[in-house]
Formats: sequence, C-alpha cells, structure tokens
Amino acid sequence: MREFEVYVPLLYNDGRPVEEDKIIHLKARLVEVFGGLTHFPQENEGLWKIGSFTYRDKIVILRVLSSDIAKAHSFFTGLKREMLNDWGQADVLIIEREVYTF
Repeated sequence: MREFEVYVPLLYNDGRPVEEDKIIHLKARLVEVFGGLTHFPQENEGLWKIGSFTYRDKIVILRVLSSDIAKAHSFFTGLKREMLNDWGQADVLIIEREVYTF
C-alpha cells in the first residue's frame, strides 16, 4: 500500500488566490480515482530558496492511499503536468510513501 500526498498551492505564482472550484474539483477527482482522501485543511507555509531569493507558498495537503501503484503513478504524473500548466505553478510537490495498515 502506498500513500500519496499532494501539496496543493493556494496561490498562483503571482500571488492571486487559486479559485476554490479548482480545489473542489481536484478533491472530487481524487475521491473518484482512489475511493477517498484525507484533506488537511490547515494552511501551511512552504519556503524554498533559489539563489538569494526565498520563495513562500501557502498550501493545503491532500492524501490518498492506493494499492494499484502503476495506476497511481500514471494519475499523479498527469496531475502534476496539469497543475504545472493549468495552475501556472513553477513546481508541485507530490510525495509517495510506503505504508502498512492494520
């Protein structure tokens, strides 16, 4: 079983807020594909430095579980490409972990 976390940006790179409809649609897609999700609605701040400039981002985290790793990889590869293009992001962090459930 694998766990996947999507660090969903709340702001476009120019500082405008991402439309709530985009986040609602993303959550619906994740539920449709993976059968459920966990949404961590507390706003988090991400910081990273490139050269002398420090970037700041506001994000929420969406988490899903999948036992079909190939399907998940295909989905998240496409999702990342989509978020880079349609959400105008420089990058989107998606994390994969192996998990054991009891």
